[in-house]
Amino acid sequence: MGLILAIDKVNTAIGKLAGWTILILTLAISYEVFARYVLRAPTEWAFDVSYILYGTLFMLAGPYALARNAHVRGDFLYRQWAPRTQARLDLALYFIFFFPGIIALAWAGYKFAAFSWMIGEHSSNSPNGPPLYHFKSLIPIAGVLMTVQGLAEVARCVICLRTGEWPPRLHDVEETEKLILEQAAAAQGAPEAGKAI
Repeated sequence: MGLILAIDKVNTAIGKLAGWTILILTLAISYEVFARYVLRAPTEWAFDVSYILYGTLFMLAGPYALARNAHVRGDFLYRQWAPRTQARLDLALYFIFFFPGIIALAWAGYKFAAFSWMIGEHSSNSPNGPPLYHFKSLIPIAGVLMTVQGLAEVARCVICLRTGEWPPRLHDVEETEKLILEQAAAAQGAPEAGKAI
């Protein structure tokens, strides 16, 4: 269980670090809008910065979301099932869809990044032409991080199949929906507690 939580910690830290790109992206785009429409002097770098930062965020948020169990699924059925049934389904889906897709991403991303490094690729979208090869390297890196996190999730499924309960995850920010449900349950329980006194 310690190794699973260690993998979670690494991907959570990387995801939170990548999350700061939103702030940089927001500032860059806001400045571009101001420069373009108020100063009538658009920047040469804003387009490149926006897609590079968004791509970075997108690639590095995947392993974080997987560590948080935050990827999309049909929860309206899934959450009604017993934990062992959930684990069986998750385990099957990891081997049928997840690992083949992520390994293909990592392999194709590696070839894509290697070619970019080989030619010293720079952006052709702006006169500044920032280098792209180090950002393209994030594709196979994200693929490896997703694969490792996927292995941790498979281990969670195996533990759940053995014990009948999902092993704990790292505590992180809570989803708004969960907080609202907890507040509603507490509000409904308060009058009952008062009646008991």
